[in-house]
Order: sequence, then C-alpha cells, then structure tokens
Amino acid sequence: MPFVKVGTENTADIRIHYNDHGAGKPIVLIHGYPLDGNSWERQERVLLANGYRCITYDRRGFGKSSQPTTGFDYDTFAADLKSLLDHLELDQEVVLAGFSMGSGEVVRYLGTYGSAGISKAVLIGSIPPFLLQTDDNPEGVPREVFEGIKDAIVADRYAYFDAFFANFYNTDVLAPERIGDAALRASFEVAAGSSPYATYACIDTWLTDFRGDLPKIGIPVLAVHGGADRVLPFAATTGRLREEGLIADLTVVEVAAGPHNIGWTHPEATNAAMLEFLSGEAKADTAPAAAAQLAATSD
Repeated sequence: MPFVKVGTENTADIRIHYNDHGAGKPIVLIHGYPLDGNSWERQERVLLANGYRCITYDRRGFGKSSQPTTGFDYDTFAADLKSLLDHLELDQEVVLAGFSMGSGEVVRYLGTYGSAGISKAVLIGSIPPFLLQTDDNPEGVPREVFEGIKDAIVADRYAYFDAFFANFYNTDVLAPERIGDAALRASFEVAAGSSPYATYACIDTWLTDFRGDLPKIGIPVLAVHGGADRVLPFAATTGRLREEGLIADLTVVEVAAGPHNIGWTHPEATNAAMLEFLSGEAKADTAPAAAAQLAATSD
C-alpha cells in the first residue's frame, strides 16, 4: 500500500496512506470525520469515468494512516496535505476537494501555502468560516455543545457514533431509500477502526477560525451543501460564505433535503455540480442547472 511519511512520534514514523488512480487532471479528495478516503467512492467512480486522476488519502488517525497522538490541528493537517502533493509532484492544475472536516484542510492549505499549482477547490458540507460562538462571532455555536460531544465520546464513543451517523445521514427521513442498513454499518465500522485519540482530539479542531484564510483564496471555489444538514447547518457555514462574501469567486449549490453526507445520499446532485464546475461551465453564485434540477427532486 502507498504511504508518505509526514513526521515521527517518538520512534515511530507517522505515515499517511493514499490511493492514486486514473489519469488526466488531478483531483485530491479529502474525507470527512470519522471516515476515510474510501468514503468518496460515489464521486471517484464518476470522476474516473470522466477522465480525472483521483487521489484519496486517510487523515492521520483514520483509515490505514498512522494513529499518533500529535498533530491534530489544521496547520498540521494542511502540512500533511502539502507533503502528499509534494510526494506525488502535483504542482499543475490540481483540484482540491474536501468534505466536512476535509473542507478545513482545503481552506487552511490555500490560506497558508497559496494557490500556486491549484486551479480550483470544492467544499462539500463545509466547516468554514468559524463554528465557535465568540464576541465577534455571535452566529457560532456555544462551546458547551462541543464539550458535550467530547464528554459523549469519553463515555462511550461507539454509542456516540450511532447517534452521530443518525444525523450524518438523516436516517429518520432518508432510510432506507437513500441510506441502507449495510451502508450505515460500513460507516460505523470505519469510524470504530479510527484512533480513539483522534476521535476525541478532532472535536477541538472544529472550532478553528478560518476567517483569516478565506480572503486569501484567489481561485474559483464550489460549495455544495445539504439544505437539511444537521451536523454543519447550511446557514451557519456555506450560507455565511455566500452571504458575507467571504470567498471572492464562489459558486454555491444547496441540495434540497440533503443531509450532511450528500456525497452518499445524493450523489446525482453532488456529482453533477462537481462535473459542471470542473468543466468550467458554472458561474459564481449560480447553482449549476443540472444539480439544481436534481436537488429540487431529491426530497
């Protein structure tokens, strides 16, 4: 299996596992919490068929990557991404696509390292701009909510995953038509195999303030988000990116009735939006026609 070394902890190497398939323009797909790179399967299949080279990887602490107890912050996550890009010599016309936590890697990478060699970015179920409620961010979520999540993980992280995935997929509304029992079990198994330390430590990373990174993004960005997202509600995340003008060249597609993981439950709308944007046909702040039509019929 392919790996890239990104650091050490005591005597052990910290290695990131990745997969690199296809040919053509490269797109790096960065997964959400608490899954792994294989969670992009419904997008990767379509992207490969449309002539893209697809690179997926497992964030430290997840999937087949190392499970250290250091480096759980977005500066390190972005540095891990840069190590992968350098290792694969990806420096021309690269597309960065992140889902959920992965959207933070994309934004922090562009804010820290710039967009040289990066042509476009895709944010799905975005976590930026800033989730935490503070004096200068009254729209955010109180810190006590996140402390409660950490308490639940400490008490029984497996029970926490059960509750989390119910809202991740809106199973009370969308099962079994858009999320079956087997797919739900598969998500649970991936999450259960992640590092217990990472499961807990990542919660604090959700409180990262990305507002300083966003104005530095000078490339076109697509943001696709479920209109019924219970994990990262549209109004608190992608809605703010649009309404507050936080990204200069932004295309927003809201998937009607979509939950957090729209890549699985609504792949037709998600993939249509991505392909139209990547082809260069989408216009900023305008929902791509194909995705908009699909979204309207996905409830």
